[in-house]
Amino acid sequence: MEDVYHQLERGTFLIASPEVESGIFFRSVILLCEHTPKGSFGVVVNKTLDLELPPELLTGEEIRNPNVQLRAGGPNHTNQLMILHGSDAVPDQTLKLCDGVYLGGDLPFLQEAINDKEGPPLLLCFGYSTWQAGQLEREYLDGGWFLSPAKKEHLYETPPEKLWATLLRELGGKYATLSVIPEDLSLN
Repeated sequence: MEDVYHQLERGTFLIASPEVESGIFFRSVILLCEHTPKGSFGVVVNKTLDLELPPELLTGEEIRNPNVQLRAGGPNHTNQLMILHGSDAVPDQTLKLCDGVYLGGDLPFLQEAINDKEGPPLLLCFGYSTWQAGQLEREYLDGGWFLSPAKKEHLYETPPEKLWATLLRELGGKYATLSVIPEDLSLN
């Protein structure tokens, strides 16, 4: 279990195995934000949301930053906003997850980033995922998740609907084969 603990670390993508057959975790990619002996939390990054931002987040009539994307971050506290972004401007408010990827920021930071035409990439994730002590390790050992180091390019540039298959293909071997399994096996 000690070995597994070091593989599961902040800045790792958890890629759902095909055994996860339903719900928000079906073909999900989660960015692991924290992993400690007391538990873990992460944010689903490849499930898009089509909704309007609450008016209190906008200082103008519309979003000026072309790099803002909305995601369903997980099943817990879906009304809570988790901000993933590419700005190192507020280090006292953020947690660096990997190169070019930060979690956090206050309301003024968010409003400024949303309204800046040259603003950083922003993933606004509603909700998050949590695991109790030892739970994520067990799920990983039982084959529920594959691991890949997180990269900002995947987070901000790979289309969310292609992220799961892209990461599996990059892992190669048996994982690449899994990337082409149809979503609905009855169509096979």
